[in-house]
Amino acid sequence: MTTPRSETAPALTDPLELGSVTLANRLYRAPLLECAGNGPEAVDRLIADLEPAAAAGAGLVCQGATIVTAEGGCAAPGMTRVHDPEFVSELERLTDAIHRHGGRIAIQLEHGGLRAMETWHHEYRREHPGLEQLAVSEPPWQLRALDRAGLLSYDARVLSTAEVYDLAATFGRAAERAVAAGYDVIHLAGANMGLLHQFCSPFYNRRDDEFGDHGRFFEVVLSEIRDRVGDVPVTTKVPAETAAPPFVRRTRSATETVRLCQRLASAGYDGLVPVNGSVFWDMSIVRGEFPDAAWRDERHHEGYDRAFGSRARAVAVAVANWIESVAYDFEPGWNAALCRRVRERVSVPVFCEGGIRDRPQIDRLLGDACDAVGMGRPFYAEPRLPARLLGREAADAAVVCENCNNCAVPQVTGAPGVCRTPAVLERAGELRRAGAYERPAAAGEGADDTTTAEGVGVEDVATAEDVGVDDTTTAEEAGDD
Repeated sequence: MTTPRSETAPALTDPLELGSVTLANRLYRAPLLECAGNGPEAVDRLIADLEPAAAAGAGLVCQGATIVTAEGGCAAPGMTRVHDPEFVSELERLTDAIHRHGGRIAIQLEHGGLRAMETWHHEYRREHPGLEQLAVSEPPWQLRALDRAGLLSYDARVLSTAEVYDLAATFGRAAERAVAAGYDVIHLAGANMGLLHQFCSPFYNRRDDEFGDHGRFFEVVLSEIRDRVGDVPVTTKVPAETAAPPFVRRTRSATETVRLCQRLASAGYDGLVPVNGSVFWDMSIVRGEFPDAAWRDERHHEGYDRAFGSRARAVAVAVANWIESVAYDFEPGWNAALCRRVRERVSVPVFCEGGIRDRPQIDRLLGDACDAVGMGRPFYAEPRLPARLLGREAADAAVVCENCNNCAVPQVTGAPGVCRTPAVLERAGELRRAGAYERPAAAGEGADDTTTAEGVGVEDVATAEDVGVDDTTTAEEAGDD
């Protein structure tokens, strides 16, 4: 059963009720890989990456995938863990920085499961030989074949029923620590081959206990979070495996995903992010061009060789990346149709991300396919992008991002996610010099609302003309868009 929605399409600048929280507008920064880690500079790096979006007016800023366990489960270098209460308490500096600008912040909780870094990263596996991967079921034959061929390495341990309940409690405790540190929303990484995705995927889940029900783990995790943080909003990505390769037979269809969204809304989730993708962590979630410049850049070759085991293996991965770029060509708003189907059947807010690149497209989607719109990769080139999309002259505003993916591939080496395409950086620099990223002052806001938490003005935030070819300046897990 759904609650009738207003027949009047909302504007991007309209507030949005998300459970017990009100978002100032309907634009959000989607989760990305910040590569901040847990070291002494981690919180400062997160502030540098995330605060500009809030300072520029984003209603919600989503911190990228953070790992709920003390070891294992990281899918890529530099992912932040939130198992340590002392470290998480330090994140209050980040949440305070977002709140000073009137924004809200979500934390995306994650565990990689069979996507864990030691399965594909050669050097990391050598340094952590004892790591096991938490598995929903025995790995599918396709992954076992890649293991036997030496392309991946698995030492998977199938979780018992009791261990699944313990894992759900781990998510709950992580949420409790995050809320105590000031996070406004708990967002679950339910897609992109993470462990939550694996529980709801026919490809991965062949259990014969209660968790063989593909929605059950989502329900138990929600219950654990609710027991600890009450009515704090909880949202999740929900995957449809519509982009799975043809040799994969057991997949989740779009219709099954719509039904799962209905079930999760009834269970008490406050918002849903339906996404199309594959059963694997591939270019179906970062559709666009083949990142030729990033692969050819000799400064990253040593890092690629360490990650993949040799120069020959790195070249083979680059070839596979090229094939995927052909198969998963960029499609504007590629999740919109799925979001629309979900929104017709649920009464909670539906968030749409994936290939959204201009204000006219946003205006068409709001009130039709979704209730809020998010972007990810464009923030690598324009950390203060919301100022352009929400400003008085935003009617025809479009991002400068060209979907070339040169920002994403070097992250396998531990490099930060930054725009590395000169033409894009030049255009962003021109906009910055023209004042396009200055947020118009709203009622009750002063001039200091354009200043970051550490007293760094907007002109000092790393942007287009500051990010040089040496890639040493950070601008902000490559996300879903």
